[in-house]
Amino acid sequence: MKIKIINRSKHALPKYQTALSAGMDLYANLDAPVTLKPLERKLIATGLLMELPQGYEAQVRPRSGLAIKNGITVLNTPGTIDADYRGEIGVILVNLSAESFTVNDGDRIAQMVIAKHETAIWDEVDKLSETDRGEGGFGSTSK
Repeated sequence: MKIKIINRSKHALPKYQTALSAGMDLYANLDAPVTLKPLERKLIATGLLMELPQGYEAQVRPRSGLAIKNGITVLNTPGTIDADYRGEIGVILVNLSAESFTVNDGDRIAQMVIAKHETAIWDEVDKLSETDRGEGGFGSTSK
């Protein structure tokens, strides 16, 4: 699938790190390092703008290495980029560790997955079909 993209950053386009990767790494595009104090969140620029085809979204997700090694994650994960959005892609990072963390220009900060989606049309009814689970939720299926 071809996707139109504008790269205003100093870095390469997002790419898959292996042949079977689902996500492409996104890079920080910064004029100066950004430090996240414990429990602090900041919007990190990527310098990328894109035009997704109708019926697709881009999902911004955390990088597992940053999460396990540094406690850094994407706050609204997965963040959705809609097909009609034309602004710069930004990543909301949050520091869940007890130590400050510095994001430098060119750091891989998140991954982006391109996903197909459906558009729902509501069918308002008075009754839903019955299942074994019924209304059980939040831990109701485990002991």
